[in-house]
Amino acid sequence: MDDLRTELNDLKQFIVELKADRAATKEKERREAWTRYVSLTIVVFAVIASIAAQWGGKYSSMTQLSQAQASDQWNFYQAQSIKQHMFELTRKQLAKNANDPESAKSQKEFDAKIADYEARKLKIKEDAERLESKRDIASQIGGRLGLAISCLSVGIATASLCLLTKKKPLWFCSMAFAAVGIAEMIAAKMIKIP
Repeated sequence: MDDLRTELNDLKQFIVELKADRAATKEKERREAWTRYVSLTIVVFAVIASIAAQWGGKYSSMTQLSQAQASDQWNFYQAQSIKQHMFELTRKQLAKNANDPESAKSQKEFDAKIADYEARKLKIKEDAERLESKRDIASQIGGRLGLAISCLSVGIATASLCLLTKKKPLWFCSMAFAAVGIAEMIAAKMIKIP
């Protein structure tokens, strides 16, 4: 009978320890429930950072394309200037024979061509400057998006450290970094490209 009582007491003690262990586990889960939200925060930051990276790639490509197009326009401008200069030189040569009616007629034709080249150059210059402006703005947007990606990455790293160390203030720091990143994304999207 003493053996039965001893086993019964051992069983009661085991049940008490099991309940205490279960209560401690529940208490620990309750205290660390916020870590699930940190994990979700990391996922949200990663998604937003990937969106910013996509936008950044778009504006980086736009910067390069606009630069190439502006360079092409300036090259075209240069070609038009060379052609115009050739007509101006030829016109000067014709001016030496000003008394010749054929020469006077050719001179008028050259004057018209020179004026045409001047008008073309003006249009080409406007196009090149517009493309340069587009390049500059796309570059500015890309820079802001780069800063946004950096801030979001630091936010992800800080939130990860928060999970490792179980230090809640790091979570708030990560949210602050992400907020700056999101603000930069919004500021970048507010910039209009002509």
